[in-house]
Amino acid sequence: HLVESGGGLVQAGGSLRLSCAAPESTFIISAMAWFRQAPGMQRELVASIHSVGPHITYADSVKGRFTISRDDGKNTMSMQMNSLKPEDTAVYYCHAQDPNGLGFWGQGTQVTVSS
Repeated sequence: HLVESGGGLVQAGGSLRLSCAAPESTFIISAMAWFRQAPGMQRELVASIHSVGPHITYADSVKGRFTISRDDGKNTMSMQMNSLKPEDTAVYYCHAQDPNGLGFWGQGTQVTVSS
């Protein structure tokens, strides 16, 4: 259901912008989030944004460097990632949740930060 784009290879200190789109404009989304999973590690929440507020949360490790945003009219979400570090290297996944709590995942996009 969700399509991610924007991953790639960047040097430490660089920037990338990830995007996520729900193909169906009629799909009602209450919350969206970015997760990431590094090799051998559990998937972790990076940032989330809820349509009410909007309420935004960040993992401590990315606060001040990453910025999440969404366009409700287009059912899209983006995350600007600045001052990237090698430890940000992971597969990043988009997640969306409808008002009934049903969740959907994207296929993931690789972000690699070289030192």
